[in-house]
Amino acid sequence: MAQPLVVKKDDDLDEEEYYSPFLGIEKGAVLQEARVFHDPQLDARRCCQVITKLLYLLNQGDTFTKVEATEVFFATTKLFQSKDAGLRRMVYLMIKELSPSADEVIIVTSSLMKDMNSKTDMYRANAIRVLCRIIDSTLLTQIERYLKQAIVDKNPVVASAALVSGIYLLQTSPEVVKRWSNEVQEAVQSRAALVQFHALALLHQIRQNDRLAVSKLVTSLTRGSVRSPLAQCLLIRYTSQVIRESGNQGGDRPFFDFLESCLRNKAEMVILEAARAITELNGVTSRELTPAITVLQLFLSSSKPVLRFAAVRTLNKVASTHPLAVTNCNIDMESLISDQNRSIATLAITTLLKTGNESSVDRLMKQMTNFMSDIADEFKIVVVEAIRSLCLKFPLKYRSLMNFLSNILREEGGFEYKKAIVDSIIILIRDIPDAKESGLFHLCEFIEDCEFTYLSTQILHFLGNEGPKTSDPSKYIRYIYNRVILENATVRASAVSTLAKFGALVDSLKPRIFVLLRRCLFDGDDEVRDRATLYLKLLGGEATVGETEKDVNEFLFGSLDVPLVNLETSLRNYEPSDVPFDISSVSRETKSQPLAEKKSTGKKPTGPASAVSGPVSTVDASYEKLLSSIPEFADFGKLFKSSSPVELTEAETEYSVNVVKHIYDGHVVLQYNCTNTIPEQLLEQVVVFVDASEADEFLEVVSKPLESLPYDSPGQTFVAFEKPEGVIATGKFSNILKFIVKEVDPSTGEAEDDGVEDEYQLEDLEIVSADYMLKVGVSNFRNAWESMDPESERVDEYGLGVREGLAEAVSAVISILGMQPCEGTDVVPSNSRSHTCLLSGVFIGNVKVLVRLSFGITSSKEVAMKLAVRSDDPEISDKIHEIVANG
Repeated sequence: MAQPLVVKKDDDLDEEEYYSPFLGIEKGAVLQEARVFHDPQLDARRCCQVITKLLYLLNQGDTFTKVEATEVFFATTKLFQSKDAGLRRMVYLMIKELSPSADEVIIVTSSLMKDMNSKTDMYRANAIRVLCRIIDSTLLTQIERYLKQAIVDKNPVVASAALVSGIYLLQTSPEVVKRWSNEVQEAVQSRAALVQFHALALLHQIRQNDRLAVSKLVTSLTRGSVRSPLAQCLLIRYTSQVIRESGNQGGDRPFFDFLESCLRNKAEMVILEAARAITELNGVTSRELTPAITVLQLFLSSSKPVLRFAAVRTLNKVASTHPLAVTNCNIDMESLISDQNRSIATLAITTLLKTGNESSVDRLMKQMTNFMSDIADEFKIVVVEAIRSLCLKFPLKYRSLMNFLSNILREEGGFEYKKAIVDSIIILIRDIPDAKESGLFHLCEFIEDCEFTYLSTQILHFLGNEGPKTSDPSKYIRYIYNRVILENATVRASAVSTLAKFGALVDSLKPRIFVLLRRCLFDGDDEVRDRATLYLKLLGGEATVGETEKDVNEFLFGSLDVPLVNLETSLRNYEPSDVPFDISSVSRETKSQPLAEKKSTGKKPTGPASAVSGPVSTVDASYEKLLSSIPEFADFGKLFKSSSPVELTEAETEYSVNVVKHIYDGHVVLQYNCTNTIPEQLLEQVVVFVDASEADEFLEVVSKPLESLPYDSPGQTFVAFEKPEGVIATGKFSNILKFIVKEVDPSTGEAEDDGVEDEYQLEDLEIVSADYMLKVGVSNFRNAWESMDPESERVDEYGLGVREGLAEAVSAVISILGMQPCEGTDVVPSNSRSHTCLLSGVFIGNVKVLVRLSFGITSSKEVAMKLAVRSDDPEISDKIHEIVANG
């Protein structure tokens, strides 16, 4: 007999132990036990135990073979002869889990339909659930009448079962379920709470694609006919949806009075749902927030942990957009810092950090000192991020906040937690100049005992960039050189590079750096020795990477122009020869994944570009090779960029066509990748007719047709346009696929001699401003920004209108510019009221461009943006502003 498994219960419940009866059970043994289903005298209790074991195996991921599943299914159907109610319920569960095939369903359908018409309500409800889960649309029409009757049945268990089944069937047979609208509407008026809840959910799903119908439904139900707390919560959500879609602002919004009235409901769940809905409305004012904040404040002192948690979590979100509205709750939230539930305590402290004023910072820091040791790392990270935001909000308080971060940095914690602290300190050093000295010193102290290689190298890299700019750079040398002596090879190599940066920027330290680097020549690691040798020669003038000292600094501090993945791929593909490797041949476009790994969903490959279907484009060698082999394109010059394929047909259509946009300085080539998906047809003289009437700056110069397109054999046809050089030409192109179609004899595979001219309408194609920008990242944005000529900088401010949040605005601007986000700044923290996004790229003509975007959002969801651009050419900086202004 299998030994029971001792399992510890959740610490929040108690410290008792309980036993699992399933430890060590094997599928083969359980299948043998299932033979009891065939006994003439059924033992209901034992059969229930066997079914329980089978269900356990299925839910643990064990799979039954076709034969095993069939045998268990047929054996289970024999249990219908038992009159035991408990066993019958287990049989229903087993049939649902086995998901019988169409042939097997027929066998059990009669038994289930008999139960569906039984006088026992429990049988009826469960039979409905099982039948609707296993039958197909053909059998559904046979029992539709019974289901419609069940929806309005007097027994709430039966009615609820039919409604839940309708929600499931709506995904597979929507047309059938939509015919039940009258019965479902009647069920919404039911006095049974669960029936009303399920009926409202189903009725909304039936009408969800008709905004007017949903609005009418909500209007009729907000008059007081819904009494079930669960249904009222649903109605609140649907009302919020109607308000958002109507776009109305302020107190005149429809249905707002209903949401406010729900704050006076007897059910706590309804009150919380209404308060949450009001706080999440677009453009909600402080006056409208007040009733919701008041009821949430009352819940903060509730004896129920779930109410305290729900209230403080909602207030935490509100504090990000309306901090002043939450300040009245600060006293109540301070008492929650010592709450036994650490999730509540964490939300309370982070909310206080968002709403507190400058005078309360020191008091909060004292309260958090003991608090941090009692919570898990995931909660600590939330607190660290809140402290970082508070420090940026009150920069004069950086000393106490920086000291707090330094203290918790030296405590025990995992990698993600320590990384969050280090990242926060680095951000504070960059954004608060007065914090640089103390912040760097705290990082140096931490690196002495840091056990994470990644964090050590990150700190050393940052120290090499910022340390030489401080008033006393020499005090950091000891910490750096200790890493050379005491750390692993990766950290030692990073420390050598950091020492070289100090030597390059601080003349007074150069002799000392020479001595330390010479000691590194005897290191046991090749990388460390090689770096030391290189930097000694560079700093001593024995080796050159350019003609000036600026070139040396650029080599030491500058970012790599090409992504490391692309460089590695090019080096692997390089074949040794008399021609040296040329780094300029490496693609500078950031790729999300290798070209060969991308597949077009649901479509056959269509030429060299067929494997590409991601959002990021690149100049690939296969494109350059293909285009250079076509004489008509030989004079177009060097290819600047090739886009990702844009699908011009729907999936699973007769012909599959996508297009790749190849951008040159003075031309654009459209490569149409075509696939014929009809075996009985051969296409000849395939060409795409392009109407450029909505693209005035483009002139068609070449159209290269495809002679033949057999079944499942990809081919390409090209259309080339001339455009003015140095102009960001944009426009929309209409596309029609024209060809001669010939029938193919399936037996011989030969096509008929005569064909018929035909055409196929394709989707429109747009050339946008982002097509003229390469996504090229930089490893250190700040250094790259400072290395560019300040005279090229152009700054302006823009209003972006009402947005759901900053994340939407950031994504929209990145999409318009087509640039590469740097340092993870494309990710906007939840509920942020301000955000800075850094972008880099190369504009057509190989002009480097850097962009700094500063976003802010008001309480009414209005987004403002400050755009700063630097580039190698001031005219390009102006063009970037033109793109944003017109976008």
